[in-house]
Amino acid sequence: MARPTRCRRVCTEPACSGFLPQGEAGADEVALTVDEYEVIRLVDYEKRTHEQCAAQMEISRTTATEIYESARFKLSDSLVNGKALVISGGHYRVCRGDRERGCGRNCRWALQTKLNRKGEATMRIAVPYENGQVFQHFGHTRQMKIYDTENEQVVQEQVADTTGSGHGALAGFLSGLQVDVLICGGIGAGAQEALAQAGIKLYGGVTGAADEVVRDFLAGRLNYQANVQCGHHEHEHHGHHGEGHCGEDKHGCSGNGGKCGE
Repeated sequence: MARPTRCRRVCTEPACSGFLPQGEAGADEVALTVDEYEVIRLVDYEKRTHEQCAAQMEISRTTATEIYESARFKLSDSLVNGKALVISGGHYRVCRGDRERGCGRNCRWALQTKLNRKGEATMRIAVPYENGQVFQHFGHTRQMKIYDTENEQVVQEQVADTTGSGHGALAGFLSGLQVDVLICGGIGAGAQEALAQAGIKLYGGVTGAADEVVRDFLAGRLNYQANVQCGHHEHEHHGHHGEGHCGEDKHGCSGNGGKCGE
């Protein structure tokens, strides 16, 4: 009797127009299974180790490595031979944070469950966080502190582990949590663009205690740098930095000299 194949846990089905039912890839197509996609996402996109990937998917490290090698070959076949890439089937189940164990602290579904649904008057603020301070390099932050505010008061706050390093992963993480405002230190142009596309207002070049800068933001006295930039490798700030203050309109920013306007 054949041993049943064990399913692999994935965080979500890929948002890909090429998603097809199993077995429908054509001769000029390469079919990447959902569990292969998940291993690539965790290892190559979120920069996790094979051991961390295996733990999240609830499989052995050996199995994770086998899936990874299979996925990498298929990706190279698609690139080298000009084949269309589709995502098709596989042995997986989707985790949406509804299990008691879930994915642990790194599970964005579990975090969304813990955070109350935002009301119309709620503004959600995120701050890269380390030891109570504003962490200065957005693309490498391991934690975000999330603040829900109403009537210029913090009504709920929580520290959350990020789902992985890199501008795209972090922008997606914040967008998934329905964050309205990011207050941070150094941040590169690519991250700024990703946040703008997600509709998240940015206040960069900020230092100090995270709780204090959020209070300053809500009080309209936050010092920030409207044109902040951060080198990806040197982690140094370059170019012109316009220092300004956050005004009464918490959702708008003119981008001119760092003054928030209507």
